[in-house]
Amino acid sequence: MAHIYRPKHHVRFVTASSLFDGHDAAINIMRRILQASGAEVIHLGHNRSVEEIVNAAIQEDVQGIAVSSYQGGHMEFFKYMYDLLQQRGASHIRIYGGGGGVIIPREIKELHAYGIARIFSPEDGRRYGLQGMINIMMEECDFPTVREITDEVERLANGDVQAVARLITVCENRVNAHSEVAATAEAVLQRVKAMAKRVPVVGVTGTGGAGKSSLTDELVRRFLNEIPEKKVAILSVDPTKQKTGGALLGDRIRMNAISSPRVYMRSLATRSSRSELSLAIQDAIEVVKAAGFDLVIVETSGIGQGDAAIKDICDIAMYVMTSEFGAPSQLEKIDMIDYADLIVINKFERQGSEDAKRQVQKQYQRSHQLFDRDVSEMPVFGTIASQFNDPGTNTLFVALIDLINERMGTNWTTTLQKVDRVEKQNVIIPNERRHYLREIADTIRQYHKRVNEQCDIARRVFQLEGAIETMNERHDEQALAALQEAKRSYEEKLTPESRKLLASWEDVKKKYAAKEFVTKVRDKEIVTPLKTKSLAGLDIPKVALPKFKDYGEILRWLYKENVPGAFPFTAGVFPFKRQEEDPKRQFAGEGTPERTNRRFHYLCKDDPAKRLSTAFDSVTLYGEDPNERPDIFGKIGESGVSVCTLDDMKKLYKGFDLCHPLTSVSMTINGPAPIILAMFLNTAIDQQVEKKEAELGRKLTKEEYEQVKAWTLQTVRGTVQADILKEDQGQNTCIFSTEFALRMMGDIQQYFIDNRVRNYYSVSISGYHIAEAGANPITQLAFTLANGFTYVEYYLSRGMHIDDFAPNLSFFFSNGLDPEYTVIGRVARRIWAVAMREKYGANERSQKLKYHVQTSGRSLHAQEIDFNDIRTTLQALMALHDNCNSLHTNAYDEAITTPTEESVRRAMAIQLIITKEHGLTKNENPLQGSFIIEELTDLVEEAVLKEFERLDERGGVLGAMEMQYQRGKIQDESMYYEMKKHSGELPIIGVNTYLNPNAAVEEEIESLQLARASYEEKQLQLENLRKFHEEHKDEVEEALARLKHVAVSGGNIFAELMETVKVASLGQITKALYEVGGQYRRNM
Repeated sequence: MAHIYRPKHHVRFVTASSLFDGHDAAINIMRRILQASGAEVIHLGHNRSVEEIVNAAIQEDVQGIAVSSYQGGHMEFFKYMYDLLQQRGASHIRIYGGGGGVIIPREIKELHAYGIARIFSPEDGRRYGLQGMINIMMEECDFPTVREITDEVERLANGDVQAVARLITVCENRVNAHSEVAATAEAVLQRVKAMAKRVPVVGVTGTGGAGKSSLTDELVRRFLNEIPEKKVAILSVDPTKQKTGGALLGDRIRMNAISSPRVYMRSLATRSSRSELSLAIQDAIEVVKAAGFDLVIVETSGIGQGDAAIKDICDIAMYVMTSEFGAPSQLEKIDMIDYADLIVINKFERQGSEDAKRQVQKQYQRSHQLFDRDVSEMPVFGTIASQFNDPGTNTLFVALIDLINERMGTNWTTTLQKVDRVEKQNVIIPNERRHYLREIADTIRQYHKRVNEQCDIARRVFQLEGAIETMNERHDEQALAALQEAKRSYEEKLTPESRKLLASWEDVKKKYAAKEFVTKVRDKEIVTPLKTKSLAGLDIPKVALPKFKDYGEILRWLYKENVPGAFPFTAGVFPFKRQEEDPKRQFAGEGTPERTNRRFHYLCKDDPAKRLSTAFDSVTLYGEDPNERPDIFGKIGESGVSVCTLDDMKKLYKGFDLCHPLTSVSMTINGPAPIILAMFLNTAIDQQVEKKEAELGRKLTKEEYEQVKAWTLQTVRGTVQADILKEDQGQNTCIFSTEFALRMMGDIQQYFIDNRVRNYYSVSISGYHIAEAGANPITQLAFTLANGFTYVEYYLSRGMHIDDFAPNLSFFFSNGLDPEYTVIGRVARRIWAVAMREKYGANERSQKLKYHVQTSGRSLHAQEIDFNDIRTTLQALMALHDNCNSLHTNAYDEAITTPTEESVRRAMAIQLIITKEHGLTKNENPLQGSFIIEELTDLVEEAVLKEFERLDERGGVLGAMEMQYQRGKIQDESMYYEMKKHSGELPIIGVNTYLNPNAAVEEEIESLQLARASYEEKQLQLENLRKFHEEHKDEVEEALARLKHVAVSGGNIFAELMETVKVASLGQITKALYEVGGQYRRNM
């Protein structure tokens, strides 16, 4: 077991992922090991700006900051952080970072020289191991942040944040300090107490997982909006692990309102208190009172039935619980009901909450002897803190302000209104449909049970035919009659579908034995050659069929496998691959739209099919506009293309006919997907309008414009990712509240139905990013399919017909080298087809699960990067043999940089060599008939169904998300993989075994061509944005006001976005939608 450094002082760290970076798998692993090593960790989660991190570090008085940065812009980011700490007088705080191979050796040296404590490289991970790197950080940060008190008390009177932070540290440290230090601290605190004003202290306590942090954040947001000029301090307490001394101080991650300069927040660990409060909490309250804060909120760690310590340190006590407290008699055991001034039943959307509220009101009435008042007057409130502008939380806030005014003599007012009834405003999955995943699992199992029964019957028929033939030869009439009667009896037990399948089998064999196969697609006749002649002169069949004679085996094969293009589509959703269009789809995006446009043209050179896949930079992915601020400026055009206006979108696809039948555009965008999609569709429409006007030699009339627009929408091909569920679970580019984001997804699909958009996928339900975050292949597949079925249920609940939207759904998987990846498409197609037909009654087009595969980014390593192409080749071969509908092969250098032209050419060659040169790939069902493939298919399918049941037990996908089940499972699997990799139990060639004795020296790594956006390109994007803003300055406010009105009034947001994007930039639209839909709240 690795040595663990144990600190002498209380070491505190702020951990986060950098701005516009959702890759939090690595930082989550590191913060867990920090906690286990005895550190108190304030985890901020993903997408954190330099200012947010520095503010948190100073307010929390930490020794170290640890940040992961995988999205480029790291030089500006880390330097800006260092500069800001220097400016704020916090130069003692040490900065640690890492970014896999993205931060190359010369950049690491430059950052070290600038003052960054350490940037860890993949080589450091190999040299020290995970614990070894943590030991270095812990030892270097093992020092007291406060060595002596100087002018902190004087600065405190002016509300100096650093003085507040340092004095709270003094409060914490004096608890177990020796007598001399304690005496000094006591003297200082006496001066502080003399300065403290009388201000309200609200204590918030409750059971673990009740949503205290979310509720506190919502109350603070209302306080800031409703009571101007006033300041609030939040003191949040989380438990210390007694075994290690470490603590996860995780409440900050849930707080969106604390970025205001009117808010101070400090997280405290319980340390040796052995209760839900820190022993220093009373002194900390005095410090923030003395600093001039007008309201103090103390939030405790989760408590049990017998805990009520909060009552001794607050003026108003609030107890937060949920409806899940068990039998009403359990309420009699909860001490806080006796002491609470306000009781909150949060997550009030859960079943039974109204009854629970009534029971709690009765218990409160009994506990407080208030029998002279009606039970409905008891201060028990239902809230849904996760709901934007929740009326229940508004009601609670009004009651809280009234109580503060009554107790403290303040005269605070609020414009918010009380309501009597609290309901979920945007119901995603109706309560009566909450068990949909269990129903789907049952449907699949029932299908297989029925298949087995039918196969047994068919086998009996085949056996009886053999016996009849034998009796015919023996002329045994009596036995013959009995056998024929038995055969008729069994034949009657065959379903009409079984009889039809068996009756048509010989015809199927004849069709595939011919030289050509004729199919019809939307009334278009397609002739496909069925044989490919090898160099040796053999005719290689495009589809090979089994040679079964037994009816049972034939039926089993047809029900479980069947030919490609036939239910249950196990072997593929189309009879054959497109002859004129290879399945390749290469990802591109770098710098400006003009630069990426050139890359697109390079990738499609001499190729009739233009299959474009677009990577956006992280500024765009998070719905923001480019900006000069260093931590934003550094990200412009890095790891993707910068697009923030309709003008940018037009430049991006210039020279491509977006309505050509062989053109298809995929866009990897999620949080701001509705805005980007509106820009893309407008680009396609404007292209066709320009063509039509050039053809006519004049401007179009309004009627002609609408006709061109309608035709464009019905013709354009492609995919937008827009999968908000997996963003919450894995990739983290959520920007809007989950419910609002889902509403916009539904609006997109409704717009597609209304405008007959048939060829463009409204969502790419993605497992790729779930896998990249650390999930194993079964978890990736199960979560992705479960998300897909959740969209189905949501769209059905909005009144859409299954066959109107199901064909607009597509999927996206990662392919690694684990055995399960060999059958990931087979299992996905079969589960989807069976569920859609048997449960939802969908037509054949809706039953077809179409998916894109990208080879595993996680399997790309910075060490021995040339080996990455070998892994990618194997992954690509697996995907193509599993009949994926399109494929992206990663470039070998993506572990370090955006791919260069040379590396992309190699990545493209991988696909082309497989499809053009690899002989077996001329056959299109090479996996069928293999015992191990069939076994794997059944094993993986059952594992997926069991995961569906686990999700169902947690309330379905959305209920499980609320409990952070998916995130937790993904993080656990990520940790398992990393530990196996670092221990060497999981061999990775060139990384932890078969190491190169002549490993690449730094000079060789430095010589790699890096695709980074230039300073001039970044400046160009800023200038273009300024021009766009200037051009539309007279129209934008009215357009944004219309958009917000549509959102508030329940209209179709996407339909209005189609107009808004003509005059407003991405960042302007995002900010407007935050006002009406709410911002995403991060999870641990």
